[in-house]
Amino acid sequence: MPLGVVVDLDDTLYPQADYLASAAAAVGVAAGHAGLDGAAVHAALRSELAAGSDTGGTIDRALLAVGVPASALAGLVPPLVAAFTRHTPPRLTPYPGAEEALRALAAAAPLACLTDGNPAIQAAKVAATGLGPLLPVVVVTDTLGGRVVRKPHPAGLLAVSTRLGLPPERLLVIGDRPGKDVAVAAAVGARAIRVRQGEYAAAPDEPRAWAVVDTFPAAAELALDLVGALARG
Repeated sequence: MPLGVVVDLDDTLYPQADYLASAAAAVGVAAGHAGLDGAAVHAALRSELAAGSDTGGTIDRALLAVGVPASALAGLVPPLVAAFTRHTPPRLTPYPGAEEALRALAAAAPLACLTDGNPAIQAAKVAATGLGPLLPVVVVTDTLGGRVVRKPHPAGLLAVSTRLGLPPERLLVIGDRPGKDVAVAAAVGARAIRVRQGEYAAAPDEPRAWAVVDTFPAAAELALDLVGALARG
């Protein structure tokens, strides 16, 4: 039975900071249309996102930071959140060598992408990277039950296992976050390669991955070696 390779998206295939900067600019424009200081909201939102991109409530905190009273948030936040979620970046450039490495993986093993987040946002990101044709299976965990089934919850990886027709322990996960990508692999008895890049590059290696590298191409090379070794028996 072959080994399937499962790749993360954000900060694994491309720098998520590029998407966040683009989306924050869109929110700044929408804030200007709402009568706020769009440049100030843009700057405050970028600061909030830099402090932690998946903490939630970033737009609320950005508005408070520029002096918007808490009593006004209920009317202002929803259209700004809509501007963020509907934003379609024109282009997100993959990390150097990522496209070639992904192409090699796609030719050698069953391949899938497992990513957390708003489904519309994640679809826009995949399209903007231009990597969609190399990812025959894309599972967005939020479609399986919302934020509560985001990695390291095993639901997403089990869904990938079903889509690829492989037992979960026959998967190899490549991702940047130990607490999500490595942990979700461990939850189903699979291997993981951690890539030290992006927002969580300095995060401690806990839980420990099967291997730790600095770039996605290096991770792909290890994955290809393992695929070949297992195929040879």
